[in-house]
Amino acid sequence: MASSLCPPFPSSCSTSSSSLSLSSRPRFIHNHTSCIPASNIIRCEVSNSLNGKPLVPVINDGALSNFLQVGRPNHTLVNGKLKLFSGTANSELSKEIARYMGLDLGMIDVKRFADGEIYVQLQESVRGCDVYLVQPTSPPANENLMELLVTIDACRRASAKNITAVIPYFGYARADRKTQGRESIAAKVVANLITQAGADRVLVCDFHSGQSMGYFDIPVDHVYCQPVILDYLASKSISSNDLVVVSPDVGGVARARAFAKKLSDAPLAIVDKRRHGHNVAEVMNLIGDVKGKVAVMLDDIIDTAGTISKGAELLHEEGAREVYACCTHGVFSPPAIERLSSGIFQEVIVTNTIPLKEQHYFPQLTVLSVANLLGETIWRVHGDSSVSSIFT
Repeated sequence: MASSLCPPFPSSCSTSSSSLSLSSRPRFIHNHTSCIPASNIIRCEVSNSLNGKPLVPVINDGALSNFLQVGRPNHTLVNGKLKLFSGTANSELSKEIARYMGLDLGMIDVKRFADGEIYVQLQESVRGCDVYLVQPTSPPANENLMELLVTIDACRRASAKNITAVIPYFGYARADRKTQGRESIAAKVVANLITQAGADRVLVCDFHSGQSMGYFDIPVDHVYCQPVILDYLASKSISSNDLVVVSPDVGGVARARAFAKKLSDAPLAIVDKRRHGHNVAEVMNLIGDVKGKVAVMLDDIIDTAGTISKGAELLHEEGAREVYACCTHGVFSPPAIERLSSGIFQEVIVTNTIPLKEQHYFPQLTVLSVANLLGETIWRVHGDSSVSSIFT
């Protein structure tokens, strides 16, 4: 890219605004755009903008990413045998995926008995079908995981040909190795449960660490949500000379480096921290220069926000002009909202892999939808096409 991440917004952009106040609601960007190329600028009409401003993903190369395009006609059902079902963990995301794909969600009955046991019954035939189950194992993790397992079993017993577990957020991913004696590797346990329940394939967004893919004995499609965040950042008038990408810990350096390379090969900074316990972090040092810069902190998960908020405080102490927080999975366990809304962040950008409740809303929050990305991936898996080409 040239001196800035994006050209000026086209004057022809139009947007419909909502009466919701930015002070009480986050901005939800759903990527439902219709675009007509003209010279080197994409002119878009954005249908969902809650703050009344044009939030337009403008890309310098004159072409929007594939997953930003609304349901393209070149996708066809293979033998008409694709079925998309949703669990109860993130039904809104499932509806958006179905809308992108031009499909209706399958009919399913999910009940909970008085003692908490989960009952699942499919309300339509799936015999000989390729079934895709959308169910993140987000909080309450144990309950949503059990619902996923029972639903997979219901599909298997109903003679589904192939069962793909679409898991936008894979819980227990942080327990992916032994760092101390007598610890469990819960990520492997969960992988075994999903496999033994009857899943033939899993589709997961942004594993906490890539090694988790090796815990499955079935094919894994790893979906990277960074392009959704990149396209949103590209719509903001931030000069590439003022930008620095920051990894909040040493473990996220590879992720941050790949992100920085796609943001005009921006410089990289690293926050060195020492963790004294789960959800407890102490920031120690900063590697890199952020003085006078716009710092974009990138992580895969924000849980209690202790790591990223202490990192942001350090960046301000080191002279950063603005600090943006970006992550795929917004878990937002207490006291995350208090930390994120304290004023140290210019904006907190997350995706909707985990549904956010109203008590999670705060003025600086922006939520980006990954529905088109997941819908495109499902189409390609179903059609035996390349998935990795989406991210190149």
